[in-house]
Amino acid sequence: MTKKFQIISPSTGDVFAERPYADNEAIRKALDHSLHAFEEWKMTRIAKRAEICTNAVDYFRQNAKAWGMEITMQMGRPIRYSPKEITGGFAERAGYMIGCADKALSRITLPEKKGFSRFIKKEPLGTVFVLAPWNYPYLTAVNAVIPALMAGNTVILKHSEQTALCAERFIEAFQHAGLPDGVFQYLHLNHDQAAEIIAKGKIAHVAFTGSVEGGRAVQQAAADRFLTSTLELGGKDPAYVTSDANIPQTAENLADGSFFNSGQSCCGVERIYVHKQVYNEFLEAFLSAARSYKLGDPADPETTLGPMVRKENAERADRVIRQAVEQGAEALIRLDDYPELGYPFLAPQVLVNVNHDMEVMREEIFAPVAGVMSVESDEEAIRMMNDSPYGLTASVWTEDPEKAVFIGDKVETGTWFMNRCDYLDPALAWTGIKNSGRGCSLSILGYNYLTRPKSYHIKHKQS
Repeated sequence: MTKKFQIISPSTGDVFAERPYADNEAIRKALDHSLHAFEEWKMTRIAKRAEICTNAVDYFRQNAKAWGMEITMQMGRPIRYSPKEITGGFAERAGYMIGCADKALSRITLPEKKGFSRFIKKEPLGTVFVLAPWNYPYLTAVNAVIPALMAGNTVILKHSEQTALCAERFIEAFQHAGLPDGVFQYLHLNHDQAAEIIAKGKIAHVAFTGSVEGGRAVQQAAADRFLTSTLELGGKDPAYVTSDANIPQTAENLADGSFFNSGQSCCGVERIYVHKQVYNEFLEAFLSAARSYKLGDPADPETTLGPMVRKENAERADRVIRQAVEQGAEALIRLDDYPELGYPFLAPQVLVNVNHDMEVMREEIFAPVAGVMSVESDEEAIRMMNDSPYGLTASVWTEDPEKAVFIGDKVETGTWFMNRCDYLDPALAWTGIKNSGRGCSLSILGYNYLTRPKSYHIKHKQS
């Protein structure tokens, strides 16, 4: 009997959908089909690939309202935001990567050398195995899917069980756009099946987005193979509010960076360091912004904060908060500030009197929780920001661009922001250091991880 899994809607606790896992024969056929389709797809003109991918993105836009509701029901994000994942960031990233593909994939011609022609081509790898998470189910998947296809690779997508329907929407869009059969496929898999494909399947590259533990599992599965991979893992992203920051705007933006999507973002802000001169002013404004969120049913257009994805995730976050309080932290959001809806609903929380001995300031919580610390100087802020095993994004809030760059040069991070946070610009390389990952996606540089160089050394005359 084929095993099945269920998608439990976090807002209702009901089964939203049920799907079977792929069996061994389906996996084998998908891998073989992908390999055969690659031979023709890699020879397809970039302009034709762009036409098909653009048509698929247009189809996503046309279905954003219905598919946005599916996001809400699968992982709990409020409906007022879910369609915008498709019409906003998804479409922006896809459009940029389609638009820059011709330049990114063009051959590199070397200076003339008498009697020789020399150039380097960027060739597709083969089948790219994309492992996508639930928290931004389309945004995270598109980072790999579209550029992999544009580079001439074939793709097999394994989406999180929590948002498995998103994989089915991808195939629907690509079929509508006329993508040749076998170039894009999805498989509903459990963790063991995914590891087996990485260890033994006919794939050339793994694009993984998820936890640090998941990244280690990918590396272990690939240990006996010479696969390439990109790993976009966790974050414990810091922000530094300098003495000259615009406090009202800073507080509003950092509240959004901390609490949007119930804090379930790899680049969400979890640590905030504030110069002592503006600490009290910032804290008052930040608390006001935090208390403005409306926690409730994500299907209600008035709701701005939905449930966390699973009960156990909310329980773990609550445990970390309580542990911090026991260690001396102070929780500034009172129980009566928000309705008691029970797990997986969790109100935003602001903690002060925190320190780096506390788990809440050391490990990724992935919840609407922010720790706020006062610092004496820029130097102390830099030291605290770097005191972390993660390095995905970090931000500084100041009116001085030169100061922002000076501080940024000293902060260990993949992306450095001034006066913004929790955002991904597709023209910039999306990358992390330390436990936040390896390699990069998006930008022209992202194509380097989805292709391999092939050198041509042509001698014109025999001597």
